[in-house]
Amino acid sequence: MQMAKQTAEQRGDSGYVFTLEFPSYLPVMTYCENEAFRKEIYEAFVTRASDMGPHAGKWDNTEVMQEILALRKEQSELLGFDNYAEYSIAKKMAKSTEQVIGFLENLAGKSKLAASAQYEELCEFARKQYGKTELYAWDMVFYSEKLKEQKFDISEEALRPYFPAPRVLLGMFEVVRRLYDIEIELNAEVVTWHKDVQTFNVRKNGETIARFYLDLYARPNKQGGAWMDECRVRREVHGATDEGTKVQLPVAFLTCNFTGPVGKDPSLLTHNEVVTLFHEFGHGLHHMLTKVSVAGVSGINGVAWDAVELPSQFMENWCWQSEALGFISGHYQSGEVLPEAMLEKMLAGKNFQSAIALVRQLEFALFDFRLHMEFDPEAKDQVQNILNDVRAKYGVVEAPSFNRFQHGFGHIFGGGYAAGYYSYKWAEVLSADAFSLFEADGIFNRQTGEKFLVSVLEQGGSVDPMEMFVSFMGREPKVEALLKQDGIVA
Repeated sequence: MQMAKQTAEQRGDSGYVFTLEFPSYLPVMTYCENEAFRKEIYEAFVTRASDMGPHAGKWDNTEVMQEILALRKEQSELLGFDNYAEYSIAKKMAKSTEQVIGFLENLAGKSKLAASAQYEELCEFARKQYGKTELYAWDMVFYSEKLKEQKFDISEEALRPYFPAPRVLLGMFEVVRRLYDIEIELNAEVVTWHKDVQTFNVRKNGETIARFYLDLYARPNKQGGAWMDECRVRREVHGATDEGTKVQLPVAFLTCNFTGPVGKDPSLLTHNEVVTLFHEFGHGLHHMLTKVSVAGVSGINGVAWDAVELPSQFMENWCWQSEALGFISGHYQSGEVLPEAMLEKMLAGKNFQSAIALVRQLEFALFDFRLHMEFDPEAKDQVQNILNDVRAKYGVVEAPSFNRFQHGFGHIFGGGYAAGYYSYKWAEVLSADAFSLFEADGIFNRQTGEKFLVSVLEQGGSVDPMEMFVSFMGREPKVEALLKQDGIVA
């Protein structure tokens, strides 16, 4: 509410302004008691740039999506592939379209029963506790939060005061110091594009080896979401000076859209946002710690797309470790670390509705991959029909007829994940399996950290990702590691 009021003031309005930016949208869906308002915000959010909703047809992406898909199909055929999915995986870790579909359907089959049970539990809870006889899409997050609070007596909002952004940053830097023996220090001399943006140097053995810009907070006209991208890549620069060949240091952009400081208080992050920050920083480390000096395979460049999420998802694991939370957390007023009782509740709720979340991501991945495998420029309503078919087979929460999620699916239409959204789950298997070695050796075991640094982070795209994984683990990955991590199997 404070943020909505501050947004109104920044716009010269009175009262409260809620937007479709995620830091505004998600709290409404999670905590707003007014169902009519939740539905209004939900409908506006899931009909963005479509033929439905409050702005129906005004910014409709239907023809744009058709054109993108048709051009992709044409491109893949010109290059000798039957479809864009085949073209997409030609340089990925997966070896065939059949392997990808099999991987996704295997995970979906193993998790749908658990997801259905979790959904039935939520419906029963809403019926008994609130007299809600039918759950709609705009009710899911709201009642899920209520159930989570009842089962584990904790909420994301209750955790916020213990995760002020400055403390979380220092804690995150301490994690990588312990793992990889690198130091991160603020560089206040660099002029940036906004007052909220900070610059940091990455140092090892007393030398600066990389740099990154950190842009944490949401603001008007800033692109939503969270991501890492390269500013400069590590590469050899010939004849740049009289001294001959010089190595250009890698520089990264790390961008999030968290709620900024309100009044005199620092930005307070939810634990989910802490996980997001660690995720993007994992990408940044992959880019910045590379030892490869050939631009095309340096850092994140040339890395198979379905393996590029391994370092990012791998970093998320430390957000759930009590040893790490001891210095990642600290109450913004008292400095008190996250109390043991709250930590135990948070860990107990870690896998709350994990199967529902997994199935939802598998829906997106199967829709994306099948769309790029099966697309026919002459077929009518194929995009919607494929999505409907995937939902009918694997979905557990029914989407309303006006839902046009695909019209805002930036990952596959504008973000580089076309026929590659499965990469998140593929890499999550790698991540869960790799972290199991740290669970065995100790989460801050310096030798294991060095092994991951040398085997994975330093290699960029210069080595086949399966070779990198086997070099670290001594074997190929096992899908059961993810199901175990998510609490779906024992």
